Amino acid sequence: MPPRPLATLIVDDEELARRGLRTRLNRIPRVQIVGECDSGRHAVASIRSLSPDLVLLDIQMPGLDGFDVIETIGASAMPPVIFVTAYDEHALRAFEVHALDYLLKPIDNDRLVEAIKRCRERVGTDREDMTERLAALLSEAEMSEDHRFVIKSGGRIRFVQAEAIDWVEAAGDYVRLYSSGTVHLLRETMAEMTKRLPDDFLRIHRSTIVNTRRIEELRPYGNSEFIVVLEDGTERKLSRSYRDDLTDFFDGAI
Repeated sequence: MPPRPLATLIVDDEELARRGLRTRLNRIPRVQIVGECDSGRHAVASIRSLSPDLVLLDIQMPGLDGFDVIETIGASAMPPVIFVTAYDEHALRAFEVHALDYLLKPIDNDRLVEAIKRCRERVGTDREDMTERLAALLSEAEMSEDHRFVIKSGGRIRFVQAEAIDWVEAAGDYVRLYSSGTVHLLRETMAEMTKRLPDDFLRIHRSTIVNTRRIEELRPYGNSEFIVVLEDGTERKLSRSYRDDLTDFFDGAI
């Protein structure tokens, strides 16, 4: 008896993209399209009701994006995923260390066939390993080991390298990352940011972390206090409680 068709769910908020995937999938033997979704919320409902073998999942979607869909379903219940994305290969290095695959828009037919073949081999054979890898992917998205931060905003995902950050400011339950005139909002505490950022970053105030490579001047201010001036003209006060840290960093120069 031949193997049953691979029950596949297409998730993309663009109708043209869904149509293109549908056309390509219909040319691949033993692939059955069981549904199409135009939003993350629709995808969550369809995954729960249809229990597909495979999900072709767009990353950029309004409302619930691709990562949100996985988080909502949960790694243990999520079917194997092929990500569909417009991001280049450099931005997707974090995904490549896991067993999941991705398709870069515009979709290449050979890459699609290869990805389907890879996922077909996994269905029902290594579910525990797939779950662990999917959970690891979510963890990687939240905290990259190479000091890359993942910023979710308006259905889009940005990857911000630590070395591109000029300074960080506390904002309640969030922090603001200032990078070349652009501000990114990230749900982190200052304590967590201090641990995640590389050694070139130093906390100078309870609400401020600076990239020491961006420091242009330490300007005297008041009674043995200083203002830290960055290359872009930003001025932030150096708190007395953090002065020793800055002094040690610059080998006692201040």
